[in-house]
Parts: sequence; C-alpha cells; structure tokens
Amino acid sequence: MSLPSAVRLAACCSPRAVSRSSLQLLSPTQSSFVRNAISRSPKTSYIRFYASRSKVKSTADLVPGSKQALTSEVARLEYGKSEAKMSAAVEWYRKEVAGLETRASGRVTPALLSPVRIELPGKEKDLVKLEEVATIGVRDGSNLVITVFEEHNLKAVEQALYAAKLPNIVPQRQDSRTIKIPIPRPTVEARNALTATAHRMAEDTRVQLRKIQQASVKKGDYKKHSVELEEFQKLADRNTAEVDKILTHMKKSTGAR
Repeated sequence: MSLPSAVRLAACCSPRAVSRSSLQLLSPTQSSFVRNAISRSPKTSYIRFYASRSKVKSTADLVPGSKQALTSEVARLEYGKSEAKMSAAVEWYRKEVAGLETRASGRVTPALLSPVRIELPGKEKDLVKLEEVATIGVRDGSNLVITVFEEHNLKAVEQALYAAKLPNIVPQRQDSRTIKIPIPRPTVEARNALTATAHRMAEDTRVQLRKIQQASVKKGDYKKHSVELEEFQKLADRNTAEVDKILTHMKKSTGAR
C-alpha cells in the first residue's frame, strides 16, 4: 500500500474501523503513521438507518381541520347564508341590550326612545323613527324634551310613546309642539329586572342560532365528523360566544346581578 493510500485510510477511519489485517499490509513506517493519525483524530460513532417498507406520504398538501375549505359550492353558499342570519341575530341582540344598558345605568340620552316608531296620519303603512319628525334633547340631566317639526304630528308622537311601552316613560305635553319626559333614577330592583330581560333575550338568541345551524346542516345531509359539520358548529359557537360577551359586558357596566 502506498503512503497516500495510508493517509486516506487514516483520515476516514476510526480505530474500530481499521482491522489488524489492514495494518499488516503496511510497512512499519506506514503502520506507525496510521496508528498515530487515528489516535489523534476524534472518535466517531456510526448509526445505521434502515429504510421503512411503508410508503412515505407527503405532508405538503395536508391542511389543518380548522383551515379546511368547505368541499362543495352548495356548502359554501349555505354557510354564507347561515353566517348572515346569525350575524343579524347577534346584532339585533346587541342593539336591544344597548338600550337596556342605557336605562339600567341611569344615563338620560335620546337613545332611550330609539324603539319608538311613529304612525303618521295618511301614512299608516310606513312607520317612521321619532327623529324623523322631531328633535330630542336632554334638559337638566334628567328630562327628555321632544319638539316636533310640525304641530299636527304631536298627537301621533304622543300615541307612539305610549304604544312603545317603554319602562318609566310617561310623556307630558308642554305646548302644541313640545313633550317632556322625566326619567327617574333606576333602583337596584329596576337594574336587576333589566338584566333579567337581557338574560331572556340572550337565551332566545342562542335558540335562534341553534335553529339556523340545524336548518343549514339538515339541508346538506352531511356525514358524521365531516368538515361541513365542523365548520357550521364553529360558526354557531362563535356567535353564541359573542352573545355571552354582550351579556357579560352589560352586567359588568351596570353592576346588576
């Protein structure tokens, strides 16, 4: 064996990898060179890996279940309809609770009269908002003052205020164009009653969300554990959580139980 071959042998081998027979092929000088080179080189451990017989599957195309798209156009369209209906239900509840929260907090604002709708003479089929026929102001921090634009609409506004059946709303006519409404401070019992109303409305909204979900799922007749069922369930859960969040915020802001 030539000296260059001995050098390569020393460079690539560990002491365990060099057999005695290999060293015997070297001259005394070469054998000594190899032994010295190996003793100075770091020891190397070798691990042998065996190929698996099973076919390796690529993960490049795998998508987490939470991010999988709905599998059909029909399912996507139904999901969009369901999402719109649920959002509308939650927004309705949000607006209703905003009015309850305002009354429970004792704040006197024109928003207290937002549910009022006016039936004008000759336009019985078209109900209008109060702010379309009058201005609403706050006087002395505890009175709402309504001033109609036209005198002949005063009676219709007064009737609409009674018809709305808003708690503690008792209109008092001041003149041919003005109505005053004193707003009393809410008691603890009144705040708790308003919160109880919010609880009932929350449960009604949750029931509505479940019905929307069930109706959409029934139309698709999806298989158990399918992506479609999972996505519709997540949609209902998100909107239900939003309802719970709105109710919790009201209870916290008003201090009611």
